[in-house]
Amino acid sequence: MKRCFVICVLLLLPVLLYAPQRQAVSAGGTAEITGDLKYVALTFDDGPRADTTALLLNGLRARGANATFFLIGEQIPGNEALVRRMAAQGHQVGNHTYSHVILEKAADNAIVEEIQKTQVLLEEILGPGDYWLRPPYGMVDRKRIDLIRTPMIFWSLDPEDWKVLDSGQVVERVLSQIQPGDIILLHDFYPTSVEAALQIIDALQPQGYAFVTVEALFQIYGTTPLLGELYCTATTIRTW
Repeated sequence: MKRCFVICVLLLLPVLLYAPQRQAVSAGGTAEITGDLKYVALTFDDGPRADTTALLLNGLRARGANATFFLIGEQIPGNEALVRRMAAQGHQVGNHTYSHVILEKAADNAIVEEIQKTQVLLEEILGPGDYWLRPPYGMVDRKRIDLIRTPMIFWSLDPEDWKVLDSGQVVERVLSQIQPGDIILLHDFYPTSVEAALQIIDALQPQGYAFVTVEALFQIYGTTPLLGELYCTATTIRTW
């Protein structure tokens, strides 16, 4: 009898170990339990740019991947259709200031103006919303954080795509460092970065990785972002 009990336990063990545990985000934006997917967020700064951003959106749609775009306000005029397309295809749209200024070196009124000008543009195109902020260069002044009234997003994996301008190197750096829960920094302003992003998706999807927006990643990990904090991932905050 004891031997039969041990055999039953051994037979059930794989089922128990591989039972669904992780969360996913449905089309409605609510967290659901699914299988053993590994969730990460691709993020793109400095756009939109007519040619490269459009190519990236095509590639993301073909692969069923979502991403987050932190837009520079100066880049938006003339690219409104791309911004609408981002939202329509399920991507998250965020604020990267109006002219890419270093916020911790800016005056109080300049900080407010840089964020607000892009907020207004986004609201004119997409309607009222909570457009999360990525401070340019990830730099922001802790002493004046109360001027920023939206969640702030940093990153956990930076392949320096803007510096190397080589898709192969960018892909190699990401694949060698990637971990579930990562927020990956890329720039849709560069053709090599767009190429790298699509290659990264192609390489990681067969390994069980799913590409979601930053907001969805926070929902999956059960995190409500707090104002005044700069998040590297949904569960880690950048130290000041």
